[in-house]
Amino acid sequence: MNLEYFISKRLITTKSYKSSISSPIIKIAITAIAIGIIMMIVSVATGIGLQNKIREKVAAFNGHVIISNYDDNQSEVTKEPISINQDFYPNFKNISGISHIQATASKAGIIHTEESFEGIIFKGAGKDYNFKNLKEYLVEGKMPNLKSDLNEEVLISQYIAKRLNLKLGDKFKTYFLKESGNKPNLRVFKIVGIYNSGFQEFDASYIIGDIRHVQKINKWEDDQVGAFEVFIDDFTQIKQKGEEIYKEIPPTYNSTTIEEKYYSIFEWLKLFDFNIVIILIVMIIVATINMIVALLVLILERTQMIGILKALGANNWNIRKIFLYNASYLIIRGLLIGNTIAIGLLLIQKYFGLIKLNPENYYVDFAPVDINPIHIIVLNLGTILICFLVLLIPSYIITKISPVKAIRFD
Repeated sequence: MNLEYFISKRLITTKSYKSSISSPIIKIAITAIAIGIIMMIVSVATGIGLQNKIREKVAAFNGHVIISNYDDNQSEVTKEPISINQDFYPNFKNISGISHIQATASKAGIIHTEESFEGIIFKGAGKDYNFKNLKEYLVEGKMPNLKSDLNEEVLISQYIAKRLNLKLGDKFKTYFLKESGNKPNLRVFKIVGIYNSGFQEFDASYIIGDIRHVQKINKWEDDQVGAFEVFIDDFTQIKQKGEEIYKEIPPTYNSTTIEEKYYSIFEWLKLFDFNIVIILIVMIIVATINMIVALLVLILERTQMIGILKALGANNWNIRKIFLYNASYLIIRGLLIGNTIAIGLLLIQKYFGLIKLNPENYYVDFAPVDINPIHIIVLNLGTILICFLVLLIPSYIITKISPVKAIRFD
């Protein structure tokens, strides 16, 4: 057995170790390590979880890249149609990493009931529309059937349904204004599904139905749509894929990523990365300071032992390793406690959603978490490495201890 490890183990397991002067300081150091890793794991998991959830929601309603006419239209409503017969539809031939492309069209309207009215955006979807992206937000009913003949089925948000006192199976009138200013078009829709994304910007506006309604109201041809929504496999490549798509589409078309369309939201999300880094730095500093203090106390408490070991021929590095082993034990113990508590808290939040958030401010109903084993392992290894490297500095004091003076030390 390694002699330094053996001595360190004896120091840790001896009864006097638990009743020594350093005992409360050691407990504080272990607690600091535990709290530090709890804060780091929780902040990373909640920060990344919130970013991923908001990205998923924005992409579910818009795709990752939107292809539309190159014009000055800044609204959500489609004005000029584009042909569905494109070289890139339904698949880009020269771009990899694209999972799906779907055609859509939007039209502004007003829902009118006996009691109230509400302005909405009717999003027309076709047979190629992928409702799988919206399934997790469906709270009641089913998705509209868009693969049969033209029908009146629509998906409406829980927010709009509550404001207009509508429920599943109800029918309602919707008026769509004409560009000419003549009498508006009237459509009667039936609610077959109710969704709740928790994203106020979408829930307060969108109802989803058959794209053929928009085509008929706008007097478009059957092969004319408003835009194409492109879904990619890896969100981290959205900028690169956006540029590749822009190069592949005709010059009269424009492509916009959701990062560009919802610039303020994604800039706000980037602040989370900065906040997470600040939390990690502060927690590492607090943990290392506590470990330095604990190690210094241990060295002072074992000064006589250091003198005896030096007198017996032990070199400085051998003695330093004894205390570094001791400090490593404290770090690992604190990490085990902290990891257990942190992962437990994250699992509780993931499955029970105890911490609620205001969707108007955070775009989600509760704090989402992303429990990634790789992130947890990296945080633990990083903490061990940084603490160990920093502890080499106070352990240098051992080289300055004289054997004769140390043996006399009391």
